[in-house]
Amino acid sequence: MNVLAVGCHPDDLEIGCGGTLAKYARNNHKAFMCLIANGDAGHKIIEPKELAGIRRRESEAAAKVLGAELFMLGVSDLQVSNYNEETVDKLTDVIRFTKPDIVITHNPQDYMRDHMQTSELAFNASFNASVTHRKTAYGVFDAIPPVYYMDTLAGMGFIPTEYVDISDVLDIKLKALACHESQIRWMKDHDKIDFLDFVATCSKYRGLQCGVAAAEGFRPCVNWPRMTAKRLLP
Repeated sequence: MNVLAVGCHPDDLEIGCGGTLAKYARNNHKAFMCLIANGDAGHKIIEPKELAGIRRRESEAAAKVLGAELFMLGVSDLQVSNYNEETVDKLTDVIRFTKPDIVITHNPQDYMRDHMQTSELAFNASFNASVTHRKTAYGVFDAIPPVYYMDTLAGMGFIPTEYVDISDVLDIKLKALACHESQIRWMKDHDKIDFLDFVATCSKYRGLQCGVAAAEGFRPCVNWPRMTAKRLLP
């Protein structure tokens, strides 16, 4: 299968579905990661232009750990909008290029607007990609792929209906997340949060819910014609 995960900021996909992407790659599926925002506001000291470069390099390293191919659309933080047609078309082209059998993205209700707008972008662009008269750089993708929503940060307000056992790839998930050193170090030094432990704890909590050591939780988008009888998650 071709699997496309659409996240907002650098590190969002590692947090929400990094283990699942690693399992896809390990099972010889083609995993793609697309980030809408460049992470340029994710620090209090490093200036945006420099930070965007740092976070691009961190994202490239993390994608390599997970075995995924990375796309970055480069929108500045806090400016992600489903109503920006240029961004919609850029994501439409990523979908037309990757031809995903499944799209994974943020839950429509999450802790900040950028995440919620990214969810809408993934939903709309994955439909637009199938419309012949929506002209972009790549030709039409004659399918409307199923969409699965990944967990919210700390699992707040999110009740999974499907789980992926990531017990055997939790170390890979955390290794990929650790590539985002600018964020991990800042949160530990200034916010007193061990973010690697934070994410590991959430993974183990989801694992408790489904009887394994560690898991990631998902919910399918139930809009027609997104549903399928196939098991698409690993």
